[in-house]
Amino acid sequence: MGSLSTAPLATPSQQRLNVDPAQVREGLGQLVLTLVKLLHEVLERQAIRRMETGELSDSQVERLGTTLMLQAEEIRKLAGELGVAEEDLNLDLGPLGKLV
Repeated sequence: MGSLSTAPLATPSQQRLNVDPAQVREGLGQLVLTLVKLLHEVLERQAIRRMETGELSDSQVERLGTTLMLQAEEIRKLAGELGVAEEDLNLDLGPLGKLV
């Protein structure tokens, strides 16, 4: 049987959320950019796999590479506009390791 926590319960004033509009915007922006970064990483890995198996023509590889570079640049640009550091977009995926 697990042990019970003896920590005191939070009072109602401690349970309230901080709804500072600036922090909400930053937090939401960071969350959205983190998800976009995750999708970008998945697309990159898929592209590499397809290149390694020879599924893509040279022109497809060129277009895909250009698109992924532009996408990465746009992610960096948006992170800068929101004041989010690149390392703040990293997720700990548990046994899979870090996102980037």
